[in-house]
Amino acid sequence: MADEGPQGTKRDFLFLATGAGLAVGAGAVAWPFVASMAPDAATVAAGAPLDVDLSPIQDGQIVNVFWRGKLIFVRKLTEKEVTDMKAVPLSEMIDPAAFDTRVKKGHDQWLVSYGNCTHLGCVPIGHSGNYEGWSCPCHGSQFDAVGRVRRGPAPTNLPIPPYAFESDTKIKIGEEGGKAVA
Repeated sequence: MADEGPQGTKRDFLFLATGAGLAVGAGAVAWPFVASMAPDAATVAAGAPLDVDLSPIQDGQIVNVFWRGKLIFVRKLTEKEVTDMKAVPLSEMIDPAAFDTRVKKGHDQWLVSYGNCTHLGCVPIGHSGNYEGWSCPCHGSQFDAVGRVRRGPAPTNLPIPPYAFESDTKIKIGEEGGKAVA
């Protein structure tokens, strides 16, 4: 009976070691199959482009969409907003930008911009503030209808993401000139 103690301990160790070895081996065999199901690194880095149907958006309406985890504002400007925004002198802006640099040529009724304040990343509220655009409820930055910062601590305009018009009623965010942006 005295011999059973050490033998039982050796046997338990052998079962445990064999089981652990088999588990590691099974993991090593399964790993390539599991890894093959993950998206390609280039796909993850580039982010899939996002199609946005513009046809249901009314004049003056702002639609929020998400691309690559970022909030994007898509706004259909009214004729009055287009006229007013073109007339704003660059000297009145914190980060001067002409109207034509904020919209695509031939589609000047559409603004597509990132939707976070450039001060601390808050989400500005649409159709508020003194400039027909957005105002940030946290620190008071105000943006006009084409996302140019006009008042407050925000240092720069709302950035414009890469996008392209596929037709008069469809844009693809994440592409520029028909080519995917990485």
